[in-house]
Amino acid sequence: MLKGLFDLKRWTALIEVIPENYIPGFLMTLRTALAGLLLALILGVIFGLMSTSHNKILRAISRVYVEFFQNTPLALQVVFYYSCLPILLGGTGFRMPKFILGMMGVGIYHGAYISEVIRTGIEAVPRGQSEAAQSQGFSYLQTMAWIIFPQTLKIILPPLANQALNLVKNTSALALVAGMDLMYYTDSWATSRGYFAQAYFFSALLYFIMCYPLARLARYLEIKAIRQPVAKASLRKEIEEAVS
Repeated sequence: MLKGLFDLKRWTALIEVIPENYIPGFLMTLRTALAGLLLALILGVIFGLMSTSHNKILRAISRVYVEFFQNTPLALQVVFYYSCLPILLGGTGFRMPKFILGMMGVGIYHGAYISEVIRTGIEAVPRGQSEAAQSQGFSYLQTMAWIIFPQTLKIILPPLANQALNLVKNTSALALVAGMDLMYYTDSWATSRGYFAQAYFFSALLYFIMCYPLARLARYLEIKAIRQPVAKASLRKEIEEAVS
């Protein structure tokens, strides 16, 4: 295996297929991650607000969403979207586009985690501020938009960056359904040629290029948040829970 890793012939073969395999897979992974993150943020905000509302029904709906998607594997969810959802929507001949499939898979899955991040961030803001806003005639949505959420944003940025990092890595689940992503092309080429060391090493390098800036950003935001003079203990707890 070690001898094969330094085989110049294998690395030359890898370089030849980069334009037709790795670059399309890299771009597909990147587009899926960006679209999935946008969907996850939208769902996270919606269900995060629902989980902190005064309406028991909304809180129950949010709890069901979070518990279900957090406690079932992402791989199972992606396979369900690929195999079962098309039958429910349009029959056996219908196939969902791979980009939409990937966006839904990572977006809905991580939306549940972001929802919890937003919930804990909102709850970290002193309750007295909400009560003061309501006494001045602010509605629930106005209180959230103008008073609570701007403060919550400072608290939730570190765990949000960590969720973005995990989302990028989890796009690899698309390889299970031939999602045309980076992991799919890596598996296909490695299997066809038998050059596993070169294929997976280069793929890992591309994932590193995407993930390392997010990891550094998350670390920077964590340090900055912990240094905030307000509610340091609460911030540390929220960050540790979100990362874990």
